[in-house]
Amino acid sequence: MATIATAGHKTAAFPTSALLAPFRAIGRFMITLAEASPQMRALNRLSQHSDAELAAKGLTREGEIRRILGGAAAL
Repeated sequence: MATIATAGHKTAAFPTSALLAPFRAIGRFMITLAEASPQMRALNRLSQHSDAELAAKGLTREGEIRRILGGAAAL
């Protein structure tokens, strides 16, 4: 029968995860803010339609992206 012995050692006094926590929180906030924008919601609605559905309405995906994003669209 084998036994495992572990030697007790101290870990770092201040974990690095505590240093990274504020940056993670800021990142999550920025993502939430971006996803809440009207442009992002419109792009999500656009992605739910197929190219065939858009063509039936006389629209193109590229044209709709340009319309939604305005001057910010760089395709």
